[in-house]
Amino acid sequence: MTHTFVQVNGRSDAPVRLHVVQAGPAEGPLVILLHGFPEFWYGWKHQIEPLADAGYHVWAPDQRGYNLSDKPDGIAAYSIDTLAADVVDLINAAGRQQALVVGHDWGAAVAWWVAALYPERVERLVALNVPHPAVMKQYASRNVGQMLRSWYIGFFQLPILPEALARLGNWAVMAHTLRSSSRYGTFSDADIAQYKLAWSQPGAMRSMINWYRAALQQPPTRNITIRIRVPTLLIWGVRDQFLKRDMAQLSIDLCDDGQVVFFEKATHWVQHEEPDRVTQLIKTSR
Repeated sequence: MTHTFVQVNGRSDAPVRLHVVQAGPAEGPLVILLHGFPEFWYGWKHQIEPLADAGYHVWAPDQRGYNLSDKPDGIAAYSIDTLAADVVDLINAAGRQQALVVGHDWGAAVAWWVAALYPERVERLVALNVPHPAVMKQYASRNVGQMLRSWYIGFFQLPILPEALARLGNWAVMAHTLRSSSRYGTFSDADIAQYKLAWSQPGAMRSMINWYRAALQQPPTRNITIRIRVPTLLIWGVRDQFLKRDMAQLSIDLCDDGQVVFFEKATHWVQHEEPDRVTQLIKTSR
């Protein structure tokens, strides 16, 4: 793996530098791995080298606001339109017309949006444990069960307090959330130490939470009922504490060529808990 920085513009006036981990042959098919909250490129540690060994040219960025990437000020800098444009800029920076775009959690939300707005730039879409944005919007606003699971999104709208709570006790709440919502042993002490380093980067936690603030305060400019035209694979850990399984098939119903694979014993952190199977699905997704 090599570490580099790639400049993107998104939809903002000021350029943003993204830290990107790269692996695999330069001439191989491009795959972009998009992490979610509260992770960073390290969230794909089980997938990067196997995909590279399979011949893929792997790019795993720290998305804007995370870890070593730039952290622009203001909530508007983290709108979903801007985040999707960052991915297109990465594809351009790689000198490619298309990429296999893979995302988990918030990274999956971005990946869905890239496929919706820029289908010509996405060879295939693989989303992990996040539904189509139209399905998510409907469930988050109307389904009581999902509203209860998504309580933290409202909490994150508060200023200052969420960041302060996250830092308490040397990131104790953050570490507990990862461990309590995953299968026992999924995140080791060494893993948690890596995450704490990423969370401790200046301005990181504020920027990370600004993604949630932007989701409500900077709504997308395009209709989120857009059908997904590109081949799509949705991987879903059924024991997800944050998102209901019901949303998975509804999301595939909005895809012209879609498939969902359920992992009955996995949680929200499916790529950590079932790394080999997830990697194989990414490689063979139609």
